[in-house]
Amino acid sequence: MTTLDFQGKDVFAALESQFKPKPLPEIKPEIRIKNAIVCSFFTSDDYYKAHGARLKANLESLGIQYDLREITKKEGEDWAAICRRKVGFIAEVCEKNPDKKVFWIDVDCELFSIPDFILNSSADLIGFQRGFSSPTKIGYQNRGRFWEPCFWGINNSNQARAMIKAAADFEEVATVRATDDYFFEEAWRATSGNMTFQIIPSNCAVDKGVGSLESHEVFFRFGSSGQVENFKNLVEQHKGNTARRLLHPKRELLRIVRKIEEKLPLRISTKLRLIVDASGITGFLTGKNHNNINNQTINKLVAAGKSGNLAEFNVSLSHFRRKVLPNRYESAAIKVASSYLAYSAKPGNKEISLSWWENPFPGNFGDWLTPFIFNHYTENKIIFQGLTNRTNKSHIVSLGSVGRFIKSNSVVVGTGVSSFKHALNPKADYISVRGPHTAKLLRDSGGPEITCFGDPGVVLARILPFTRGETNGRIALVRHYTHLQAPVRLPENFDELSVQISHPNDIIAFIEKLNEYESVVTSAMHVMITCQSYGIPCALVVFKGFEEYVHGTGIKYSDYALGAGVPVMDPIAIDPNLDIEEIKPITFLHKVSEAKIDEVEAAIRVSLNRFKK
Repeated sequence: MTTLDFQGKDVFAALESQFKPKPLPEIKPEIRIKNAIVCSFFTSDDYYKAHGARLKANLESLGIQYDLREITKKEGEDWAAICRRKVGFIAEVCEKNPDKKVFWIDVDCELFSIPDFILNSSADLIGFQRGFSSPTKIGYQNRGRFWEPCFWGINNSNQARAMIKAAADFEEVATVRATDDYFFEEAWRATSGNMTFQIIPSNCAVDKGVGSLESHEVFFRFGSSGQVENFKNLVEQHKGNTARRLLHPKRELLRIVRKIEEKLPLRISTKLRLIVDASGITGFLTGKNHNNINNQTINKLVAAGKSGNLAEFNVSLSHFRRKVLPNRYESAAIKVASSYLAYSAKPGNKEISLSWWENPFPGNFGDWLTPFIFNHYTENKIIFQGLTNRTNKSHIVSLGSVGRFIKSNSVVVGTGVSSFKHALNPKADYISVRGPHTAKLLRDSGGPEITCFGDPGVVLARILPFTRGETNGRIALVRHYTHLQAPVRLPENFDELSVQISHPNDIIAFIEKLNEYESVVTSAMHVMITCQSYGIPCALVVFKGFEEYVHGTGIKYSDYALGAGVPVMDPIAIDPNLDIEEIKPITFLHKVSEAKIDEVEAAIRVSLNRFKK
């Protein structure tokens, strides 16, 4: 090789070194929240490390400073001992950040946002009450400890920092085997007399409260590794002042029945389920799980509404209002009682027994369409017959995925199913079903061949012939009631409407309102069906992270569409932070034909003629 060759290579290497791209500097996330820091830690095992990465991305997207550390698990150290290390860790973060609020979050939890009422709280401590309880159940007579330790905030006040230091000092010398919340509870009890505190409503946590459009925004999702139960009796526990085991015999019996059902062969469990449902046992075990009504006057009010006893309704309502300021559950029950009464107190001489799903109060639009629609086709009183209650009377079962609860004396029109898990009663009087999937399940259950299809919801445009003129140019969001705790953010030009209605006047107003909008985005199937009855452009969605919240396997959507003669629309998963560009491509205008509406109307009329008191 010549000298020239060496020189050429040297020149080339120099040029390559000169023009070689330099690594880009690391882009640090923008810190938009200046007055707070979030801290947590995690071990190197797969579960916690993956959640650590998710939480890091979560906090960076929120624009908040964080101290998120991977810690080394010491030899012989178990979950309880690692939890104990939180005490000193939080104390260290507080000491390093004397001018900031410090928030601890368990690494497998999620923050969708940090609301202003939390970031700007003046309280020394802020957090969820133990067990995500409501204010009416606050205190040591209900819980052994005051705070729920998965997410809580420590202000930079002297009192707050004194409590954290007290917890850390005690943890250093204590020989008791305990987790972090034991030491924080001890410090809280020792210092709380000098402290202010603020409870975060349980509605702000996914699945921990009762969804409502009137709530503070949902900002938190609890994560659980399952370790709490594993160590429940192995570490020191606090007990409440009047600690006693509350017996819930119905809940325990329901748990036992479900375990037995899981172990039985499918053929036997299917027959057993039909017997249990028809006998009313299901209704007895689950009947009070939904509405939290303990006031006897309110129960009388609801009973009077169901039976059409207007005089008893007025007496009970007047008595209640003179003595009690209703809570949200009682207010909802009063609304529902009035809704029952609108149908049961009609002047007609005869009664029609009609079944629909009544829960949760104050009602769900799709379920309460049943009496609304049938009311249009009969002058008779409509008396509610609970789907899960035993009855010897003939009764009509119609809208909804309630096929499981069809009884031998049911007259069925337009009913569907949400899965193929539960067999249908083959002995009922079937006039129509929602679609071909339900018809197939009926055949497989030993029932008749049914070829008349259609969800009765398609007749709404015939009942209320609103004309869509010029719209307001806006988009309506209508969530399924099980999605009310999704952390939805509305963009400009969106309004949210609630499906939690039952009274016929509210249903009329709701449908009229839908017709004012340019289009509708919904995760509630009967809102979509309403749109397709009128020809309102609609997007059927589900929110990412909440895909499993609507009961069933999803067959009900194609069952409806095939039965109604419209294109199939399955829910599309979208980000709860709504983006119009994500919604536009999945918004469609489908309208049910007049011929199909004629067919469904005819089935409704046949069911009323065939009904036997």
